[in-house]
Amino acid sequence: MAGYIEDRWLKKRPDKKTGKRERTALYGKGLRYRVKGIPGVQDRSFATSEDAKQWLASAKTDSGRGEFVDPRDGSISVTDYIVKHWWPGRTDEPSTAGPMRSRIWNHIIPLVGDIALKDIDASALRSFKAALLGRVEDSTGEVIWGHLTSIFNSAVDDKRLLRNPIKVHRSIKPPRAAETKAKAWARAVVDSVRFHLQERYQFAVDLGLGLGLRQGEAFGLGEEDFDFKAGVVNVRRQLRWDAKGRPYFCLPKGGKTRQVPLSPALADRARRHFRRFPSTPCTLPWRNPEAPTSPLEERQRKPITVQLVLTTSHGNRIYYKTWNERSWKPALAAADVLKVVGEKVQRYGGRVRRYPVFELSRSDMFHVLRHTYASVQLEAGESVVSLSTWLGHSSPKITLDHYAHFMPGAGFRGLAAMDAWLELDHQRKIPQKSLLAGWTNKLTMNPQVKDLIGSGANMKVKYKETSRGGLAVNVIEC
Repeated sequence: MAGYIEDRWLKKRPDKKTGKRERTALYGKGLRYRVKGIPGVQDRSFATSEDAKQWLASAKTDSGRGEFVDPRDGSISVTDYIVKHWWPGRTDEPSTAGPMRSRIWNHIIPLVGDIALKDIDASALRSFKAALLGRVEDSTGEVIWGHLTSIFNSAVDDKRLLRNPIKVHRSIKPPRAAETKAKAWARAVVDSVRFHLQERYQFAVDLGLGLGLRQGEAFGLGEEDFDFKAGVVNVRRQLRWDAKGRPYFCLPKGGKTRQVPLSPALADRARRHFRRFPSTPCTLPWRNPEAPTSPLEERQRKPITVQLVLTTSHGNRIYYKTWNERSWKPALAAADVLKVVGEKVQRYGGRVRRYPVFELSRSDMFHVLRHTYASVQLEAGESVVSLSTWLGHSSPKITLDHYAHFMPGAGFRGLAAMDAWLELDHQRKIPQKSLLAGWTNKLTMNPQVKDLIGSGANMKVKYKETSRGGLAVNVIEC
């Protein structure tokens, strides 16, 4: 790495006559020594030559390790870095980008946006965490903390920070949501909620309960996804909405398509639903509702048509927010799962509409049917590996982390098996073709042993291998 120190007050070459270095026009103005010649780094000035030498040596060492970071690059504020450098480079799906942008612009930027990247220290992180948890729940705070960590990681990669301050200051622990166990409904609750839904939406309960579908997967399911002959349902897409309220189709969560077994009873309900409410064709863009800006994006976002099995009474795709408020929650209230806590009045021109306001209960939203599906499968003794595949989890570990408490007798089956193994009077099983079995058969043919067996006496038999490979047998009468 190149680099040298320049004296701004004196000329480099001495005068030929006097042998002394003459003063420059900058003599006595500003810092005297300037470090120059570092590729890609602005010059930096110091008051003393010793400070300049130390900084140059440190810069050379860090550069050799690939760790050199110009502190002036870290002088950019957190807001400017996010807006100008970090966010424009993101390529998230619209359904992910919308909530992420909302959390960053509503919480991270207002709380630490004015601080320079290099000034984010333990005190700044501590203050940010305290202020954040005064605004949002721990579960949301955990997600926002993850966004801030990602921002700092990118700043390290961009050579604006030497290290991620969140990883350096380990005394500041990230917000953690309290561990909660997945909730499953009893059959009576499922039946009651289904009964109180409009008839055309009752099949949504069947899809969530019988296939373990997420809400977007259920609303994006097409009639062509049902393979009645093979007895499976192909989960190949979900219906999503971007931050501007525009619908589109995309792959299921994690990009994982899957096949889920279709029970005969659910197949019968599906056929009845198709006859009662014929599927409606719906054409939407794939992956992103934004207009394509290149031939590649045009191919990637090419619209597809799906024969949706769940639609509104007007034959339109279902907007999840409206459905939750106008159909799902009223059904929960009618089934005594939720309580009405107020009323909202909306005016449309000269008309006034009143809507009930329900208590918040995330554990009773559509996803609870997926949990109930998992609980039924595990209680029936289904393999965790199979269930993980049907749910679309990336690994069985995720399934166990979520649903291990649904497994009946967990820990007791192994205990019973070990107890039987170690049972003192457990009869030893001898393979038919083993040498021991042959000697046992000969032993039972002995007249003395026959008499003991006939008398019902308890016996203990000791076997000992002889030097010639045979067995010495001792019968002990108890």
